[in-house]
Amino acid sequence: MELKRDSKLLRIFIGELDKSHSTPLYEALVLAAKKNGIAGATVLRGILSYGASSQIHSAKLLDLSFDLPVVVEIVDQEEKIEQFLEIANKLIEEAGCGALITIEKAEVIHYISKKVKM
Repeated sequence: MELKRDSKLLRIFIGELDKSHSTPLYEALVLAAKKNGIAGATVLRGILSYGASSQIHSAKLLDLSFDLPVVVEIVDQEEKIEQFLEIANKLIEEAGCGALITIEKAEVIHYISKKVKM
């Protein structure tokens, strides 16, 4: 698969405990991205955050918050990102959780798979 230099970065901010049926929402989003031919997706786990609810989520041992922030980053061409956004919104709505979604320009410099040695 080739990825053009002018691409888009979709970021989805959710909680670690958010579920899509019995699957973690972040996993459901990545699997849906793969199924829909998206160029790449990565899940990043945060250590401290707050959002619309103003509730602090922290990884500190003494805190009771175990619902740490998770960011799903997805990169592809604008058209594919716009199409996937509908799927992502549906998964988030079904999960009934809070979320923040952003899209920004991404300049792809290098996108190539690892060469397998035989």
